[in-house]
Amino acid sequence: MSRRKKAIIVIAALFLFCVIGALSVYFLWSGGYIRINHPEKKGYTVKGVDVSGYQGEIDWAVLSSQGIDFAFIKATEGSVHTDEFLEKNMKNSGNTGLRTGYYHFFSFESKGATQAENYISHVPAFPGMLPPVIDVELYGKFREQPLDRETVRRELADMIGALKENYGCDPIIYTTQSTYDKYFEGDPPDCDLWLRNVYREPAGDWTFWQYDAHTVLDGYRGEEKFIDMNVFRGTKEEFENYNTVEVSQ
Repeated sequence: MSRRKKAIIVIAALFLFCVIGALSVYFLWSGGYIRINHPEKKGYTVKGVDVSGYQGEIDWAVLSSQGIDFAFIKATEGSVHTDEFLEKNMKNSGNTGLRTGYYHFFSFESKGATQAENYISHVPAFPGMLPPVIDVELYGKFREQPLDRETVRRELADMIGALKENYGCDPIIYTTQSTYDKYFEGDPPDCDLWLRNVYREPAGDWTFWQYDAHTVLDGYRGEEKFIDMNVFRGTKEEFENYNTVEVSQ
């Protein structure tokens, strides 16, 4: 066999090995067997989860016993939708030592004011509650045909203002990198940011970081086997004193 043929065989074998290796890593990661981000190595030790109806019925005693400090729970979406497990999660999570807060999935098809009304009508303030969260991310047809920045920021500002007036604190904005680039780059809202990046630590001034979407924990049995993991950018003491809503006497 000529040297040329041997070289081609070696190169092809190395290429095949690299492809198989890359696919193996991807399937191990997507299956929840390995994790890319390790925020604890960067000193971020205050961890939490975010949940919705996809996690189904949650045993909060079990879930809260697995090294987490907080939970963001889905409350509402758009102007009329309420998460089917909101009432149960609200009741049962209160029997744990977790700090909890509630998030709203922002709709590009509803007015910001009516979305705020939906959230406020379902989420009463309570002592120690984390600030309300507005989840702003491109979805469905809006991935290919996103609304213009001015329209989205106007409706979002209306919702932010209504939540701030009702809860006495600025809400948190959750967003993905692509949505941030589209609507917030260069002019972020005057709110704490909760950023998603499952590959590396987000750039910029974030307060919460969603670092993994393929963790498996005990204590839930919904259609989604994974649960999102997050960290707070600060110490446990700073988290204990972190912004809370105002509760009317």
